[in-house]
Amino acid sequence: MRDDPALISAAQLFKVLGHESRLLLLCQMASSHKTVTELVQLTSMSQPLVSQHLRTLKQAGLVLADRHGREVEHRLADDHVSHVIADAMAHAREPLPERLPQQSAVASAGKEHHHD
Repeated sequence: MRDDPALISAAQLFKVLGHESRLLLLCQMASSHKTVTELVQLTSMSQPLVSQHLRTLKQAGLVLADRHGREVEHRLADDHVSHVIADAMAHAREPLPERLPQQSAVASAGKEHHHD
């Protein structure tokens, strides 16, 4: 199993996805194609940084670029990429089971001290 090329590719995929800025760019491209200028505006990252991360994402096969005249639009490479991003974000938003009692206690304590 350790020599499985798919395992190695998946590990490389998660390494690329493990950078918050690249994940943010992918999330922005999930809804529609974006130019570098649009990504700079949406993320508040510098243009060189956006371009650098896009190069990494393209090399990993996660993003494609389409030229339309002078504009270059970037998009997710396929539905698999959008599913991985959506699933990762949904998982991250769910409370972890071991945190549930602690979160409930904090919420209860906050309600006890809040008087309107």
